[in-house]
Amino acid sequence: MQHKVVAIQFNKLGKKYYFATNNIDLKYSDYVIVETIRGMELGEVVSDIMEIGDSELVSPLKPIVRLANYNDLKEHQENIEKEPYILKKTSELIRLNRLEMKLLNCEYTLDRSKLIIYFTAEGRVDFRELVKDLANEFHTRIELRQVGARDGAKVFGGIGPCGRQTCCTTFLRDFEPVSIKMAKNQSLSLNPDNISGICGKLLCCIRYEDENYRDFKKEMPNINAYVWTVDGRGKVKDINYSLQSATIEFKDGSTKEYDLNEVADTLEELSDDASVLSKLED
Repeated sequence: MQHKVVAIQFNKLGKKYYFATNNIDLKYSDYVIVETIRGMELGEVVSDIMEIGDSELVSPLKPIVRLANYNDLKEHQENIEKEPYILKKTSELIRLNRLEMKLLNCEYTLDRSKLIIYFTAEGRVDFRELVKDLANEFHTRIELRQVGARDGAKVFGGIGPCGRQTCCTTFLRDFEPVSIKMAKNQSLSLNPDNISGICGKLLCCIRYEDENYRDFKKEMPNINAYVWTVDGRGKVKDINYSLQSATIEFKDGSTKEYDLNEVADTLEELSDDASVLSKLED
């Protein structure tokens, strides 16, 4: 069975979620009202209408309730305008309760039936008393949600070691796993200061070229391997994956950099040019 769906986004760099169109005529950038596990929310259509089959569904589809009207947009804007006060008051209550937690941001559901507050912390936090204080202050259901360090950096933003604004605050929607092995594959310095972002975790950008580096390593010789070049046999001292070149050290201690296509495991692989082979064999 085919289903007509659109992608909905609830904030600029948030994840995209698919909802059934419910036979509503929708277009890109329309605002709609949808029901989520958090309650009624306002979202933006960020795709054209598309059809997907049952086999492509990863979870049951929920229908779009309706197009957002003027009152919905006004209420959403009012909710946003309340956020600075909520954050200020929540910070005061965190201090009063002497809790070791870092406040990030907050958001109401559209009808203000729930207030969700995001924070980071080193470990588990007993915030039961804080929830009571917040409920008494804002007179609504309170949900305190602890998120990771990367999510915290996404909220606050900043400048990465590359000198540009962090990826998570400009275009990165999902955080994919990054490992030390990826850094090793790219011959990066394993000094934490060099490979960590402002969140304290491994730089997200290490993952971007990981697949390319893995492919390069299949074609490039290993460090300390003996190879043939047009100047003779030597030992691989260094690899430049970006330039796809290798620095070769010869028996006399001299070194020279060669392109990948100028290096081979065997003499026969190096060249079909008989004069070159003859020169090397001599």
